[in-house]
Amino acid sequence: MTDEEARVLVVDDDEALTDVYATWLSSQYDVDTATTGEVALETLDEEVDVVLLDRRMPGLSGEEVLDRIRKAEYNCRVAMVTGVRPNTDVVELGFDEYLIKPVDQDDLQTVVDTLVHRSTYDDHLQELYSLMSKRALLESEARDGDVQLDESYDQLVDRIGQLRERIDDTVREFGTDDFRVAFRDLPNGNTGSD
Repeated sequence: MTDEEARVLVVDDDEALTDVYATWLSSQYDVDTATTGEVALETLDEEVDVVLLDRRMPGLSGEEVLDRIRKAEYNCRVAMVTGVRPNTDVVELGFDEYLIKPVDQDDLQTVVDTLVHRSTYDDHLQELYSLMSKRALLESEARDGDVQLDESYDQLVDRIGQLRERIDDTVREFGTDDFRVAFRDLPNGNTGSD
């Protein structure tokens, strides 16, 4: 998938903010916006690759929208873009990235680019990146003294270890041709020999 083919859905109850995000991203992506959770779910379909989702909205909250996205098994990546500081409750949320407002254009663009490229990975690798993002987020908040790491953090770290082991086992079984096939479609990838 090329960036031009990728579709982004921006969901925030602040219409001015959805317009800003759409303007920032529209030169590279096909962008739709929604200012309520209900409209977001009506707009969402299999063509959406990335959802930028405010966590706290009146009516249907971002957490509820995220839960419905995952239960409906849409194959899209979700970044929470929110003013809500994370706590260990984020371990249970099915997002891929978490940005704390205010967000600048470069950070937003980088996250969308990353999630578009990550959507080409297999399920285990996508889950690993999502969990590693949560771990980094929580560790950063803990260093700042804003979060007390608990048992849910320990479970997160254990799951990362399990996924890494599974992926390492798969990679060890790869032959040269398997690597060429696995990485040939990666953006800017080089599968030629040196």
